Amino acid sequence: MGFSRASSVSDPSTSEKIGDGHLKRDDTVVKTGFEDRIDEENQGDEAVDGVFGAQGKDTVDYRSVGWVSTSVLLMKSQIGLGVLAIPSVFHTLGLAPGIICLIVIGALTTWTDYYIGVFKLKHPSVYSVADCGMIMFGPIGREIFGIGYWLLMTCIAGSALLGISTALNAMSLHATCTAVFVAVAAVVTLPFASLETMGGVKWIGWVGLASMIVSIMLVTIAVAAGGRPSLAPQTGPLDLDIVIWGKPSFADAMNAISNLVFSYAGTSAFLPIASEMRNQRDYPKAVILCQSFVTVFYLVVGIVVYVYAGQYVASPALGTAGVLIKRVAYGLALPGLFAAAIIYSHLPAKWIFVRVLRGSHHLTHRTATHWFAWLGCTVGCVLFSYVIASAIPVFGGLVGLVGALFGTLVTLQAEACMWLYDNWHRFRTPEKRTLAFWSLVALNVFIFWAGNFIMVGGTYGSILSIKNDYAANGGRPWTCTDNSGSV
Repeated sequence: MGFSRASSVSDPSTSEKIGDGHLKRDDTVVKTGFEDRIDEENQGDEAVDGVFGAQGKDTVDYRSVGWVSTSVLLMKSQIGLGVLAIPSVFHTLGLAPGIICLIVIGALTTWTDYYIGVFKLKHPSVYSVADCGMIMFGPIGREIFGIGYWLLMTCIAGSALLGISTALNAMSLHATCTAVFVAVAAVVTLPFASLETMGGVKWIGWVGLASMIVSIMLVTIAVAAGGRPSLAPQTGPLDLDIVIWGKPSFADAMNAISNLVFSYAGTSAFLPIASEMRNQRDYPKAVILCQSFVTVFYLVVGIVVYVYAGQYVASPALGTAGVLIKRVAYGLALPGLFAAAIIYSHLPAKWIFVRVLRGSHHLTHRTATHWFAWLGCTVGCVLFSYVIASAIPVFGGLVGLVGALFGTLVTLQAEACMWLYDNWHRFRTPEKRTLAFWSLVALNVFIFWAGNFIMVGGTYGSILSIKNDYAANGGRPWTCTDNSGSV
């Protein structure tokens, strides 16, 4: 693997990093990254951000999120209804290997999430993984990482729109066509996704995180206290088939591990959220709080639901404890599902918006061009998510395929490459090749190749899933079929 350092990027070893994420040399702010075209008229006494340019009076205040709200946004980008897929992962791998794999993946993604903040401070011009690809690999890297980032985010948003339709179906006992519910979800999502800054969106993260935690814990407690799972035989002997050490096939094992990686794939949102922090040096605190809470939460929910429900976890999993609990749980989860749709629509729209207007007066000033570009980006992203959610019969398989191809890329491999890029010069300096250095080299090389292995295995499993689902169920675009399941 080779890295070519872009000439426009300043050398961190000769620069002093300052608290707001800029680099400073000889008492002057220097631009890093690529194509940071800051108009002279925007300079002067105003602060110059590496992504958004001049920040000051009469500009859009992008840098307005504190570290606690950042940690909440990070948690919400991670936690969704997918957490209730973890019990089935434990059933496939076995409880003991499942717990070990979850902890290991949580630790590895904590490192990669942490290094995003380090890379951001060293290269203030990066806003998304696409910008990191440009710095590390040039224009081709920018396009590959950018397309992967955008597809991943918009497909997650589409999945959230489907989740909302599932919740509305469950709560209303399928009162109307599912296609109508998906359209309603998109219409409600659009104005909130069009809020200009993460500072404006952060309250949605708070509400969404609280609703998801309460909903998931309700199901967890109900499963533990409510007797037999709804899918289990209601009379006679009950065999939950709890597996301590599983013997899965290669495809099943890879699919299970991919599900664990995807549980932490909110990493794709971390860098753009960090870019709008008030003080980017506080980012490590937000990451540690987020990852610690998420990992403990995943362990508690996964272990409790699996031990009490075993092989009888329903799909969707909120139906495990019965129809009444399912309806209540989906009602509680609805704000969280909307929060996911909003955040994962806002971020890919912001990526296009920043890329188009980077360095111009219109990025930070509410001109007609500013509003036309911003609203065009949000409408386009929400519309794309709505179309793929409604038009593709095997959308779940498509999300799995996109997640396998790009989820590991932005969660594992990209961050490993970032560390190797920033530390490549140490290979040429004998006194810097310490034991700690070689340990980190081994760690990041392992993360890179493990990510490649999971990517290939997960893609294989996803393709088989799409093939089998299509053969078994077929499906029609814009279907009216109830997607909330029956319990």
